[in-house]
Amino acid sequence: MKRITFLGLGIMGAAMARRLLDRGFEVTVWNRNASRAEPLVKAGARRAATPADGARGADAVIAMLADDDASRSVWTGESGALAAMDRGALAIDSGTLTVAWMRELGALAQARGVSFLDAPVTGSKPQAEQGALRFLVGGDAAAAERAAPLFATMGREHVHVGPAGSGALLKLINNFMCGVQLASLGEAIAMAQRSGLDIRRTADVLAAGSPGSPIVKMVVERMVTRDYTPNFLVPLMVKDLTYVIDTFAAAGIELADARAARERFIEASAAGFQDRDIAAVVEPLRND
Repeated sequence: MKRITFLGLGIMGAAMARRLLDRGFEVTVWNRNASRAEPLVKAGARRAATPADGARGADAVIAMLADDDASRSVWTGESGALAAMDRGALAIDSGTLTVAWMRELGALAQARGVSFLDAPVTGSKPQAEQGALRFLVGGDAAAAERAAPLFATMGREHVHVGPAGSGALLKLINNFMCGVQLASLGEAIAMAQRSGLDIRRTADVLAAGSPGSPIVKMVVERMVTRDYTPNFLVPLMVKDLTYVIDTFAAAGIELADARAARERFIEASAAGFQDRDIAAVVEPLRND
């Protein structure tokens, strides 16, 4: 497990690929916008012309892409990675994607003799840079063990949660709870500001008290300082909550709170924060 190809070099993917490169793996990279690969190429990675070019001869191919459409294109589209992979190689998709697509991709990989894991992560940019991600792994347990050195390089833990699609499902559940908390946090901070409460003291009380989950503690500071340097982009939370709503609905669970939270993130995107951090969900609610 030495020759690793990484497909998708966004905020998360670039940091994850850099961890692998810095720790001695032979890394090949590809990104739709080729300029995103330049820092890694300068650091010693090989630039692939296409996903298929990157996948040939790789021991493992890891993808970190924004949505189902991007993932499908990169794995199975023209010059897609899957058709070029060697039998016995390992395919890992770490994006936040739908359960249905991950199960379909797993079946396509199996038909080609390729092992597949859906392995989305918890954590954002700082955790990716520090190698502190947690991988939620769906797929064959033996394949998960094969991938353990990769997970250990990019993260602090991997948890095998069941067959293909299981990692994707748990990640959607995770992001559902995160999205709802952050939308409500934005509403709370906005109410404090509109009412004349000291925002810093309000934030400190919320973070220290019962509402102070890890994500609240992490994001409330960005809301107070209005620092929306991207760690997790607003439109990606809209996408995640859309996948969540559809997934739960298929199981007979209607998510009124997820729908309300999604509207808050849609409002932030429409207000010009589509390229900013999810903490910007508070901005359309401010009155200054």
